[in-house]
Amino acid sequence: MLYCSTRGGVRGRDFREVLFSGYAPDGGMFMPETLPVLSPETLRGWRGLQYTRLVVEISSMFIPAQLIPRDDLEVLVGEALSGFSVPNVVRIARLKDGLSVLELFHGETLAFKDLAMSCTVHFLNYFLQKDSSRAVVLVGTSGDTGGSAIQSAKGLPGLDVLVVYPRGRITAVQEKHMTTCLEDNVHVFAADGSSDDIDRPLRRLFADQNLVRTHSLMSLNSVNWSRVMVQIAHFFYAYLELSGVEKAEAAADLPDLEVVVPTGGAGNITAAYIAIQMGLPLKLVAMVNSNDIVHRTVTSGDFSMATSVTQTLATAIDIQDPYNMERIFWLLLGRDGASVKNMMEEFQRSHRHTLPENHRKLLSEVLVTGTVSDQGILETMRRCWEENQYEMCPHTAVGVWHHYQRPHKPGTSRCYIATASPAKFQAAVEKAGLPYDPPEAVLALDQLPTRYQNLERSPDWCKDWEERLREWIQLVSRTRKEGGTCYAQAP
Repeated sequence: MLYCSTRGGVRGRDFREVLFSGYAPDGGMFMPETLPVLSPETLRGWRGLQYTRLVVEISSMFIPAQLIPRDDLEVLVGEALSGFSVPNVVRIARLKDGLSVLELFHGETLAFKDLAMSCTVHFLNYFLQKDSSRAVVLVGTSGDTGGSAIQSAKGLPGLDVLVVYPRGRITAVQEKHMTTCLEDNVHVFAADGSSDDIDRPLRRLFADQNLVRTHSLMSLNSVNWSRVMVQIAHFFYAYLELSGVEKAEAAADLPDLEVVVPTGGAGNITAAYIAIQMGLPLKLVAMVNSNDIVHRTVTSGDFSMATSVTQTLATAIDIQDPYNMERIFWLLLGRDGASVKNMMEEFQRSHRHTLPENHRKLLSEVLVTGTVSDQGILETMRRCWEENQYEMCPHTAVGVWHHYQRPHKPGTSRCYIATASPAKFQAAVEKAGLPYDPPEAVLALDQLPTRYQNLERSPDWCKDWEERLREWIQLVSRTRKEGGTCYAQAP
């Protein structure tokens, strides 16, 4: 199993190289050169497997045994997923009128990011310990990724984690999951801008191959293939539990499952599309909030950013640059790196691209979309509570809105992805008129000290943020070599 860039300039990389990367050197994103395809018999044989076992089975297809032997892989995944608050790591809530919700938020930071992040960090640590080496992780976050990266990597001797979050655009709980971590290997920056603004200087830093090589700079956003790889298991689990596959009379007759995914950076929907390419019969629905670039792309071919990111109740998907769509385009266009390169470079240069109608039609055949306002989010949260006494976060409500607007037909199966706990979104829960009853771990965050640094807006803010982060990356690497503490030498 080897990996290549979606823009055609890099081939033949192994899993370890891709794991320790951000964007590919040509600006693209890493993908497997080939995807394994599972037979209907294999899929039926997986029915009843625990979630952790499915992660192992999926990961073993993309991580050669000579890099991580199967026994070691089982231990790593088992350890990574051992701290979740429900016995099977994830849970399905089966509610009224066929509303099935796959809860992916039972990790330490109460978001689905904990699942793939914890596995990815364990893979990283495995290689770092084996090689007695170090790495610097640089993460931009729209809310949940940063906290998950910090909690997964805090205290590890071989990793320093730099996280940049958009000040004032995330919830208090999301912010405190980052700023209350005082471990020496954690460095948090609050930026005066949107998550898309943050992505610009980070892309420039990852494009500096000398910086990347010198400081072993890597990403833990879903730019990192390992994150997407583990997320593929979500959709296999949902399918095996909810599709009714065990009732199919013939081994080759696999029923469909419609999966509805709240979508921002498009990592989860990309994992779902890869699952389809591997033989899973899914129908995909990507639901977005008022930041509707994915919806516009599918329905009209308008792959262009709005003039600004709209702040909504579903803060973690307030994104106008759904960067994982590049992976979907690459698969749709038959792995045509040259076409993807031209498309994405135009988009990055002008923030606009119009899909040719034949490309748009290809996309619309595999992806249905919808967009939900804040009012729709609140109405969905209220209705689900009234009918089921079940609370959901505003992102999950973006997906479940589809249930109430387009009820599924009897005999069909549908699953909604719940990406975060409502405990992280007090303002939205209370605005919906629902009771807010957070767990003790969330209440305890208010009593903890915090530490972070500001990235202030300036006339040349992108360059300024890039240079500030570059200085810190260099300081982190130098200080670790000298055995010191960065905060005593902060620039």
